[in-house]
Amino acid sequence: MSDETMTAALTVDAPVDAVFAVLADPAAHAAIDGTGWVREPIDRAPLTEEGQVFRVHMFHTNHPDGDYLMANQVNVIDAPRAIGWRPGQEGERGLEFGGWTWRYDLTPAGSGTEIVLTYDWAQVPPAIREFISFPPFGPEHLTNSLQHLGELAGKPAA
Repeated sequence: MSDETMTAALTVDAPVDAVFAVLADPAAHAAIDGTGWVREPIDRAPLTEEGQVFRVHMFHTNHPDGDYLMANQVNVIDAPRAIGWRPGQEGERGLEFGGWTWRYDLTPAGSGTEIVLTYDWAQVPPAIREFISFPPFGPEHLTNSLQHLGELAGKPAA
């Protein structure tokens, strides 16, 4: 972990394709989230290409409005090995990003998958750092997220 990245790893009892499928489903992100901030998705289409934007409702007690909308843009997709996005918001000038990213790297490990989750805030500009302390959560958030992801991916299809 550098001064501006946080990483967690976990091997889960689910095949790599199943883990990737959960990550590529915006409707699953609220269940993956370890903080409880992510809420319902607006865009439910599976994540399939770089540049794709998916929007989700969010809630945070320290946000001026409490409820807000996050527009995430896929910046890494290499199915089923890696997926990542950069969160942003839509404003008067279009889509603007805060400078932080989420990335999941998946490696087959026996019958399961090793997942490495990286949260990187190295590109957050000073203007945003005036209002948000980074990281805005502890390392347990990443571990909780990986555990939730493993549980979701390990569930048999309904």
